[in-house]
Amino acid sequence: MNDKQLMRYARHILLENYGVKQQKKIMNSNILVVGLGGLGSSAVIYLASSGIGNMTLIDDDVVDISNLQRQILHNSKRVGQLKVDSARKTILDLNPEVNVTTFHCRVNEELLNNILDPIDIVLDCSDNFETRYLLNRMCFKFKKILVSGAAIRFSGQVSVYDLRDQNNPCYNCLFPSESVDLLENENCSTTGVFAPLVGIVGSIQASEAMKILAGIGSDDDSLIGKLLRLNILDMTFKTSKFDKDNNCLVCRSNFFDCKQIFVNCVY
Repeated sequence: MNDKQLMRYARHILLENYGVKQQKKIMNSNILVVGLGGLGSSAVIYLASSGIGNMTLIDDDVVDISNLQRQILHNSKRVGQLKVDSARKTILDLNPEVNVTTFHCRVNEELLNNILDPIDIVLDCSDNFETRYLLNRMCFKFKKILVSGAAIRFSGQVSVYDLRDQNNPCYNCLFPSESVDLLENENCSTTGVFAPLVGIVGSIQASEAMKILAGIGSDDDSLIGKLLRLNILDMTFKTSKFDKDNNCLVCRSNFFDCKQIFVNCVY
Protein backbone atom coordinates (compact mmCIF):
# COMPACT_ATOMS: atom_id res chain seq x y z
CA MET A 1 0.00 0.00 0.00
CA ASN A 2 1.22 3.49 -0.80
CA ASP A 3 0.96 6.53 1.47
CA LYS A 4 -2.21 7.78 -0.21
CA GLN A 5 -3.92 4.44 0.30
CA LEU A 6 -2.81 4.32 3.93
CA MET A 7 -4.43 7.71 4.45
CA ARG A 8 -7.61 6.80 2.56
CA TYR A 9 -8.21 3.64 4.58
CA ALA A 10 -6.71 4.82 7.87
CA ARG A 11 -9.97 4.55 9.80
CA HIS A 12 -10.26 0.91 8.83
CA ILE A 13 -6.64 0.13 9.57
CA LEU A 14 -7.02 1.59 13.07
CA LEU A 15 -9.73 -0.94 13.93
CA GLU A 16 -8.92 -3.86 16.18
CA ASN A 17 -8.38 -7.03 14.09
CA TYR A 18 -8.45 -4.93 10.92
CA GLY A 19 -5.01 -3.79 9.81
CA VAL A 20 -3.02 -3.38 6.62
CA LYS A 21 -3.22 -7.12 5.91
CA GLN A 22 -7.03 -7.08 6.01
CA GLN A 23 -7.23 -3.92 3.90
CA LYS A 24 -5.03 -5.52 1.26
CA LYS A 25 -7.42 -8.47 1.12
CA ILE A 26 -10.26 -6.05 0.47
CA MET A 27 -8.26 -4.29 -2.25
CA ASN A 28 -7.49 -7.59 -3.98
CA SER A 29 -11.07 -8.86 -3.88
CA ASN A 30 -13.55 -9.35 -6.69
CA ILE A 31 -17.25 -8.77 -6.09
CA LEU A 32 -20.30 -9.15 -8.31
CA VAL A 33 -23.33 -6.97 -7.60
CA VAL A 34 -26.59 -7.83 -9.34
CA GLY A 35 -29.09 -4.98 -9.21
CA LEU A 36 -28.27 -1.28 -8.93
CA GLY A 37 -31.45 -0.07 -7.28
CA GLY A 38 -32.01 0.71 -3.62
CA LEU A 39 -30.06 -2.18 -2.11
CA GLY A 40 -27.31 -2.07 -4.70
CA SER A 41 -26.86 1.67 -4.28
CA SER A 42 -25.83 1.65 -0.64
CA ALA A 43 -23.94 -1.64 -0.96
CA VAL A 44 -21.89 -0.43 -3.93
CA ILE A 45 -21.08 2.94 -2.38
CA TYR A 46 -19.70 1.41 0.81
CA LEU A 47 -17.84 -1.33 -1.04
CA ALA A 48 -16.21 1.23 -3.31
CA SER A 49 -15.32 3.64 -0.52
CA SER A 50 -13.85 0.76 1.47
CA GLY A 51 -11.49 -0.15 -1.36
CA ILE A 52 -12.94 -3.23 -3.05
CA GLY A 53 -10.46 -3.77 -5.85
CA ASN A 54 -12.68 -5.21 -8.56
CA MET A 55 -16.41 -4.76 -8.95
CA THR A 56 -18.65 -6.28 -11.61
CA LEU A 57 -22.11 -4.74 -11.96
CA ILE A 58 -25.17 -6.14 -13.73
CA ASP A 59 -28.42 -4.24 -14.33
CA ASP A 60 -30.71 -3.88 -17.34
CA ASP A 61 -32.52 -0.71 -16.27
CA VAL A 62 -32.22 3.03 -16.81
CA VAL A 63 -32.41 5.75 -14.17
CA ASP A 64 -35.98 6.97 -13.63
CA ILE A 65 -37.03 9.95 -11.54
CA SER A 66 -39.00 7.60 -9.26
CA ASN A 67 -35.72 5.85 -8.37
CA LEU A 68 -34.14 8.94 -6.84
CA GLN A 69 -36.12 8.69 -3.59
CA ARG A 70 -33.87 5.82 -2.50
CA GLN A 71 -31.29 4.87 -5.15
CA ILE A 72 -28.41 7.09 -4.06
CA LEU A 73 -25.99 5.83 -6.72
CA HIS A 74 -27.88 8.00 -9.19
CA ASN A 75 -28.92 11.66 -9.40
CA SER A 76 -31.30 13.99 -11.22
CA LYS A 77 -28.84 14.75 -14.02
CA ARG A 78 -28.63 11.05 -14.89
CA VAL A 79 -32.33 10.37 -15.42
CA GLY A 80 -32.55 8.35 -18.63
CA GLN A 81 -28.99 7.04 -18.41
CA LEU A 82 -28.16 3.37 -17.99
CA LYS A 83 -27.89 2.47 -14.32
CA VAL A 84 -24.61 0.66 -14.94
CA ASP A 85 -23.13 3.83 -16.47
CA SER A 86 -24.44 6.00 -13.65
CA ALA A 87 -23.05 3.59 -11.06
CA ARG A 88 -19.65 3.52 -12.73
CA LYS A 89 -19.45 7.33 -12.60
CA THR A 90 -20.37 7.42 -8.92
CA ILE A 91 -17.87 4.71 -8.02
CA LEU A 92 -14.96 6.29 -9.89
CA ASP A 93 -15.73 9.75 -8.50
CA LEU A 94 -15.63 8.24 -5.03
CA ASN A 95 -12.66 5.92 -5.53
CA PRO A 96 -10.85 5.93 -8.89
CA GLU A 97 -8.77 2.91 -7.88
CA VAL A 98 -11.72 0.52 -8.18
CA ASN A 99 -11.76 -1.56 -11.36
CA VAL A 100 -15.35 -1.52 -12.61
CA THR A 101 -16.83 -3.92 -15.16
CA THR A 102 -20.45 -3.45 -16.22
CA PHE A 103 -23.07 -5.44 -18.08
CA HIS A 104 -26.26 -3.72 -19.22
CA CYS A 105 -28.49 -6.76 -19.48
CA ARG A 106 -30.78 -9.00 -17.52
CA VAL A 107 -28.64 -11.45 -15.61
CA ASN A 108 -28.70 -14.86 -17.25
CA GLU A 109 -27.10 -18.28 -17.05
CA GLU A 110 -24.78 -17.78 -20.03
CA LEU A 111 -23.35 -14.56 -18.65
CA LEU A 112 -22.83 -16.02 -15.19
CA ASN A 113 -21.09 -19.05 -16.63
CA ASN A 114 -18.61 -16.68 -18.27
CA ILE A 115 -17.91 -14.33 -15.36
CA LEU A 116 -18.39 -16.17 -12.06
CA ASP A 117 -15.12 -18.08 -11.88
CA PRO A 118 -12.90 -15.24 -10.52
CA ILE A 119 -15.64 -13.73 -8.33
CA ASP A 120 -15.17 -14.00 -4.55
CA ILE A 121 -18.63 -12.95 -3.38
CA VAL A 122 -21.96 -12.30 -5.12
CA LEU A 123 -24.34 -9.67 -3.77
CA ASP A 124 -27.94 -10.29 -4.76
CA CYS A 125 -29.55 -6.86 -4.73
CA SER A 126 -32.27 -7.81 -7.20
CA ASP A 127 -36.00 -7.41 -6.77
CA ASN A 128 -37.46 -10.61 -8.20
CA PHE A 129 -37.53 -14.32 -7.40
CA GLU A 130 -36.36 -15.49 -10.83
CA THR A 131 -33.05 -13.69 -10.36
CA ARG A 132 -32.67 -14.81 -6.75
CA TYR A 133 -33.12 -18.47 -7.62
CA LEU A 134 -30.84 -18.20 -10.63
CA LEU A 135 -28.04 -16.62 -8.59
CA ASN A 136 -28.45 -19.27 -5.91
CA ARG A 137 -28.18 -22.11 -8.42
CA MET A 138 -25.16 -20.60 -10.13
CA CYS A 139 -23.39 -19.80 -6.86
CA PHE A 140 -23.92 -23.41 -5.83
CA LYS A 141 -22.55 -24.59 -9.15
CA PHE A 142 -19.43 -22.41 -8.86
CA LYS A 143 -19.12 -22.78 -5.06
CA LYS A 144 -19.39 -19.07 -4.32
CA ILE A 145 -20.59 -17.01 -1.37
CA LEU A 146 -23.98 -15.37 -1.90
CA VAL A 147 -25.14 -12.39 0.16
CA SER A 148 -28.86 -11.94 -0.37
CA GLY A 149 -30.96 -8.94 0.60
CA ALA A 150 -34.56 -7.87 0.14
CA ALA A 151 -36.70 -4.92 1.21
CA ILE A 152 -40.36 -4.02 0.80
CA ARG A 153 -42.57 -1.46 2.54
CA PHE A 154 -40.96 -1.15 6.03
CA SER A 155 -39.47 -4.66 6.25
CA GLY A 156 -36.19 -6.14 5.08
CA GLN A 157 -34.06 -9.24 5.35
CA VAL A 158 -30.46 -10.34 4.80
CA SER A 159 -28.85 -13.77 4.72
CA VAL A 160 -25.48 -15.22 3.69
CA TYR A 161 -25.05 -18.53 1.88
CA ASP A 162 -21.51 -19.92 1.90
CA LEU A 163 -21.82 -22.43 -0.90
CA ARG A 164 -18.14 -23.34 -0.80
CA ASP A 165 -19.18 -25.85 1.87
CA GLN A 166 -21.73 -28.42 0.70
CA ASN A 167 -22.97 -28.81 4.28
CA ASN A 168 -24.26 -25.24 4.36
CA PRO A 169 -27.83 -24.37 3.35
CA CYS A 170 -28.65 -22.45 0.18
CA TYR A 171 -31.34 -19.88 -0.63
CA ASN A 172 -33.62 -22.62 -1.93
CA CYS A 173 -33.37 -24.46 1.40
CA LEU A 174 -34.88 -21.43 3.12
CA PHE A 175 -37.30 -20.40 0.36
CA PRO A 176 -38.16 -23.51 -1.72
CA SER A 177 -38.88 -22.48 -5.28
CA GLU A 178 -41.76 -24.93 -5.54
CA SER A 179 -43.60 -23.00 -2.80
CA VAL A 180 -43.25 -19.58 -4.44
CA ASP A 181 -45.49 -18.19 -7.17
CA LEU A 182 -42.98 -16.41 -9.40
CA LEU A 183 -45.79 -14.52 -11.13
CA GLU A 184 -46.95 -12.89 -7.89
CA ASN A 185 -43.72 -11.06 -7.12
CA GLU A 186 -44.19 -7.92 -5.04
CA ASN A 187 -41.84 -5.04 -5.71
CA CYS A 188 -41.31 -1.42 -4.79
CA SER A 189 -43.19 -0.12 -7.83
CA THR A 190 -46.42 -1.78 -6.70
CA THR A 191 -46.22 -1.71 -2.89
CA GLY A 192 -43.72 1.04 -2.03
CA VAL A 193 -40.63 1.02 0.16
CA PHE A 194 -39.29 3.29 2.89
CA ALA A 195 -36.13 4.91 1.54
CA PRO A 196 -33.81 4.54 4.56
CA LEU A 197 -34.69 0.84 4.81
CA VAL A 198 -32.95 -0.07 1.55
CA GLY A 199 -29.87 1.83 2.70
CA ILE A 200 -29.74 -0.21 5.90
CA VAL A 201 -30.23 -3.56 4.15
CA GLY A 202 -27.70 -2.77 1.42
CA SER A 203 -25.18 -1.59 4.01
CA ILE A 204 -25.59 -4.83 5.95
CA GLN A 205 -24.96 -6.77 2.74
CA ALA A 206 -21.76 -4.80 2.17
CA SER A 207 -20.71 -5.33 5.79
CA GLU A 208 -21.22 -9.09 5.63
CA ALA A 209 -19.23 -9.31 2.41
CA MET A 210 -16.36 -7.25 3.77
CA LYS A 211 -16.15 -9.24 7.02
CA ILE A 212 -15.75 -12.43 5.02
CA LEU A 213 -13.26 -10.93 2.56
CA ALA A 214 -11.12 -9.37 5.28
CA GLY A 215 -11.33 -12.45 7.47
CA ILE A 216 -12.59 -10.61 10.52
CA GLY A 217 -15.03 -12.14 12.97
CA SER A 218 -16.09 -15.78 12.84
CA ASP A 219 -18.87 -17.71 11.16
CA ASP A 220 -20.82 -17.32 14.40
CA ASP A 221 -20.51 -13.55 13.99
CA SER A 222 -21.80 -13.59 10.42
CA LEU A 223 -25.19 -14.27 8.84
CA ILE A 224 -24.08 -17.57 7.29
CA GLY A 225 -26.97 -19.98 7.84
CA LYS A 226 -29.02 -17.23 9.47
CA LEU A 227 -31.83 -14.95 8.39
CA LEU A 228 -31.86 -11.39 9.73
CA ARG A 229 -35.31 -9.83 9.56
CA LEU A 230 -35.85 -6.18 10.38
CA ASN A 231 -38.80 -3.85 10.58
CA ILE A 232 -37.80 -0.22 10.44
CA LEU A 233 -41.22 0.99 11.56
CA ASP A 234 -41.08 -0.61 15.01
CA MET A 235 -37.27 -1.02 15.02
CA THR A 236 -37.22 -4.77 15.59
CA PHE A 237 -34.29 -6.88 14.44
CA LYS A 238 -34.62 -10.68 14.66
CA THR A 239 -32.05 -13.30 13.65
CA SER A 240 -33.05 -16.93 13.10
CA LYS A 241 -30.87 -19.92 12.29
CA PHE A 242 -31.89 -22.39 9.60
CA ASP A 243 -30.49 -25.72 8.44
CA LYS A 244 -29.74 -27.33 5.13
CA ASP A 245 -32.75 -29.04 3.57
CA ASN A 246 -31.63 -32.55 2.63
CA ASN A 247 -34.44 -32.64 0.06
CA CYS A 248 -33.49 -29.31 -1.53
CA LEU A 249 -33.75 -29.43 -5.32
CA VAL A 250 -30.53 -27.41 -5.66
CA CYS A 251 -28.01 -28.43 -3.03
CA ARG A 252 -28.99 -31.87 -1.76
CA SER A 253 -26.12 -34.34 -1.49
CA ASN A 254 -24.48 -35.59 -4.69
CA PHE A 255 -26.97 -33.77 -6.86
CA PHE A 256 -26.28 -31.34 -9.64
CA ASP A 257 -28.00 -32.08 -12.90
CA CYS A 258 -27.80 -28.83 -14.85
CA LYS A 259 -30.52 -29.83 -17.30
CA GLN A 260 -32.91 -30.66 -14.48
CA ILE A 261 -32.13 -27.63 -12.36
CA PHE A 262 -32.21 -25.02 -15.11
CA VAL A 263 -35.25 -26.35 -16.93
CA ASN A 264 -38.29 -24.04 -16.97
CA CYS A 265 -36.32 -21.09 -15.59
CA VAL A 266 -37.72 -17.71 -16.63
CA TYR A 267 -35.25 -14.91 -17.28
